Amino acid sequence: MRYFRSVLLSVFVLTTPLALYAQATASSIDKELRGLRSVPDAQRPAETVRIAKEIRTLPVGAWKLRLADGLCQMAEEGDSGHAAMQVAADTLAQTLTEVPLPEAGDSPAIQYFDLARLVRYEGVTTNLRNPQFTKANAMLAASDADVEKADFTLYDRKGKKYTLSALRGKVVLVSFWATWCPPCLQELPDLDAIYMRFQSQGLIVLSITMDTPSTLNRFFSRGTYRPPVLLDTDGTVTQKFHAEDLPVTYVFSRTGKLAAKSIDTRNYHQLMQMLAKAGLHS
Repeated sequence: MRYFRSVLLSVFVLTTPLALYAQATASSIDKELRGLRSVPDAQRPAETVRIAKEIRTLPVGAWKLRLADGLCQMAEEGDSGHAAMQVAADTLAQTLTEVPLPEAGDSPAIQYFDLARLVRYEGVTTNLRNPQFTKANAMLAASDADVEKADFTLYDRKGKKYTLSALRGKVVLVSFWATWCPPCLQELPDLDAIYMRFQSQGLIVLSITMDTPSTLNRFFSRGTYRPPVLLDTDGTVTQKFHAEDLPVTYVFSRTGKLAAKSIDTRNYHQLMQMLAKAGLHS
């Protein structure tokens, strides 16, 4: 899961002997990366750009690549803004040019996927020319084609049935999440607010989770969340939607077309940008 990948990045840097760095710069950058989640949205773009510039000054090496990739993950998770996300993507592309990676079996290395996601879903650009990057782009396109054709029938905690194809005529936001995922929980209040504001205009929010009913009952006993929460306890729909990372959100237009996708936390403003692509405006 994406949340655990960011944690593992910290473990790698903090457990690597500082003698390898000549200076403690890589360790200090890692601390800055881990602190990005607590930076206010207004300050996050400048902080993202500053960290990117620091990463670029590091000597070429595998750990520089990990830091550049970690910055892209964090830029995608929060509201860093398009310009800062572009700088993060440029930093990862530059580092991948310095440190080309072998394929992971028959699949591109994950760093090429991370860059390809930014290009495909966040509107950034890159001059990177690499067969693995090209393959990652093609695999994302194929995944999205699968999602656009996918259908499901799931039940909420009260036993009410929801079928995706039966919701044509509505703008449908499908969010995959879990109670154990901190970035997912950060997103819930904004999803709730958007659902309550726009359901009269034909918006439906479906929150899909593999958590058990008992886990959800305990979780929601502490607060109110009004969009339907659908149970995918065997993970069939999660797998069909290629929702390996959490949270992941899809927006479908009234005709059933996949209009937008995001990976990692989105705030109210970012979610509204996604919904605008499906024709729903504030």
